[in-house]
Formats: sequence, structure tokens, C-alpha cells
Amino acid sequence: MRHFLDFEKPIAELEGKIEELRRMSEPGGINIADEIGRLTAVADKQLRATYAKLTPWQKTQVARHPDRPKARDYIETLITDFTPLAGDRAFADDAAVLGGMGRFRGTPVMVLGTEKGSDTESRVKHNFGMARPEGYRKARRLMELAGRFHMPVLTFIDTAGAFPGIEAEARGQAEAIARSIEACLEAPVPIVATIIGEGGSGGAIALAAGDQILMLEHAVYSVISPEGCASILWRDQAQASVAAEALRLTAEDLLRLKLVDRVVSEPLGGAQRDKTATVQSVGQAVQEALADVNGMDGATLRMKRREKFLAMGRESFA
Repeated sequence: MRHFLDFEKPIAELEGKIEELRRMSEPGGINIADEIGRLTAVADKQLRATYAKLTPWQKTQVARHPDRPKARDYIETLITDFTPLAGDRAFADDAAVLGGMGRFRGTPVMVLGTEKGSDTESRVKHNFGMARPEGYRKARRLMELAGRFHMPVLTFIDTAGAFPGIEAEARGQAEAIARSIEACLEAPVPIVATIIGEGGSGGAIALAAGDQILMLEHAVYSVISPEGCASILWRDQAQASVAAEALRLTAEDLLRLKLVDRVVSEPLGGAQRDKTATVQSVGQAVQEALADVNGMDGATLRMKRREKFLAMGRESFA
């Protein structure tokens, strides 16, 4: 059953009517193809008009849509011969961070992704995509392994942020995130990061400090969630829509501010309406991004990566 967001209610009503009419027009039923065609055209027009003018808060809702393709969908579709690797060699394995080796269109790669899960059981298993210190230490370990074996690193980010629990802080959450960012910046191999849903705070940057940063059209990327920002500035989460506007968290904003390198278009109505097309579009974008940095030696990659991140904010906010 398709899940509709609050602002999609008019579309939901139209598509509900279309589905009812289709059931009525099954063999032996009433032939109402013309009416179905008319309503389908109206629904498509409504969908196009709605998604042409999404507010930052509405884009945040789309980025969080439960039916959007998750990191596992990208890995299973784009990576062949995938061999998962587990554990941080210090404490435990963190299911919120998926990682392993495989081949991306024939090229050996290391893959990392924050996984939210697709149903209640898997969401609990993956802690809703919020990694603990051991998740970031696993990411660091795999990035260092990729460097030793000269394998490009692909990351798929979809997290509201790092897990804020007391036990995570006790095990060194901030240090683990910082070390993961350091591993990204020091890696002697190409890193292509893709924001596929939410890119929340340091929990996202820990896997996104790459040579090329891609972002899906309706993904969001921000230092804090709109609700968290509203709670701090106005002490009222009801101001989340205002905060979303101020945070400049949309793909369009971030491309303009030169904080991401490319925006990948989504199907009409968002990635959740056509997962296959979305994953293939991301795959093509990743291939092109890799082509831009392949062939560079480790020293050049590190230098350009350093310059890229040091330049952020200097021109955009001057």
C-alpha cells in the first residue's frame, strides 16, 4: 500500500478513485476506461504541480519517506559480488552501517552505507540509521582497507544523525565521527558520496567527506534537523517549517552554495514512486563522478580533497 505525505492528500484521493474504477472495470465489470484516463491525467497534472513547488519542509518529508530506496537497495542493485564486512575490531558490529567489498560495473570498490531499514523489524535492527561509535570505527577500518588495496570508496548516506544515546557518548561517539572524517580526508583512493535521503549532521559527514558529493533531488543535508533547530531557536518544534527554510538544506541550495557537486534527478513524485529508475540514475551519476577522479594518485586526491573542503563557505557565504 502506497504511503502518502500530508501535502499529497489531494493526489491520494485522486489515485484512490482511479484504483476503485480500475477494480470496477475488471473483466465482467463496467467499461470506464475513458473516465480512468481522464482522472489519471488530472492526477499526473496535480502531482507535477505539487512537486514543482515543494517547500524545504516538504522536501524534508519526502527525504524521510518510508518507501524511498535505502542504502541496501543501492548496494544490492549496483554492486555485484558483494562481500559484507562486519565489526570495528574493538567493540562490536553496528548494523546501522553496512559495508563491504564488491564490484561496481566491473571495478572493485569498497562500499559503505547508513541503513534505516524498510519495516519495523529492520528499522529497530538498524537503529533507524543512527550509527553508534562502532559503526564509524567500522567505516574508518574499511576506508583504510580500501586504501591499502587501491579500491575506490562509494558511500550512500541516509541518516538523521549519529545515535545520541548515553552509551554511545560513553564509547566515544564524537571521537569516532572525527576519526571517520579524518579517514575520508586521508584516503589515497577516490571517494564518491551520495546523499540518498537525509544527510544529518556529523553522522552524515563522517561518510560524506569525499572527492565527489552527489545528492538526490529531494534529499536534504544539514547540520541539524529542522525540528532540532526550531527547538533551540524558538523552543517550539512547530516552527520546523521555518527552520527548514533558514537551514538551506535542499539539494538546490547546497549545489548553489557549492557544498555538493551534483544533483541527481528523481522520478516525478520522488524516488519512492520508481525505485528502480532512481537507483539506475544514481548508478550512472556515480560512474560519471568516478571517471572524473580516477587516475589521480593518492597525494593529488588528498590535496584536492583538502582544498575542496577548506574552500567551502569562503566563496559561497562571502
